[in-house]
Amino acid sequence: MSWLKAIVGGAIGAEALTVIKAYVEKEGGLDSVVKKFQDGGYKKQVESWISTGQNQAISSIEVGQAIGIDKIKKLAEAAGVDVSKARDLLAEYLPVAIDKATPEGKLPEPEKTDVKKSLY
Repeated sequence: MSWLKAIVGGAIGAEALTVIKAYVEKEGGLDSVVKKFQDGGYKKQVESWISTGQNQAISSIEVGQAIGIDKIKKLAEAAGVDVSKARDLLAEYLPVAIDKATPEGKLPEPEKTDVKKSLY
């Protein structure tokens, strides 16, 4: 996974990596994550993460609204952290992950997968 290689080079902790990796994989890739946040009303933030400019912040509450509390609960459980911590990790590191995976200001080509895994 090329997006994962991009963020592993950054300094993020194991908990954050676990939560981000699980979320992106379960959503079906970065393109699906981006679409979910855009559709959820966070288009400007997501576009800033993809662009080569400054990343706009997103709050843990906004992350919860975009993803949904049920999905966050499952991600938290799988990562062995509480829901609040999972939301905080997503708010802090999802923008970094998307930014690092899009150094040229555009999403990478979607990865080919035969079966979409579902954690939800």
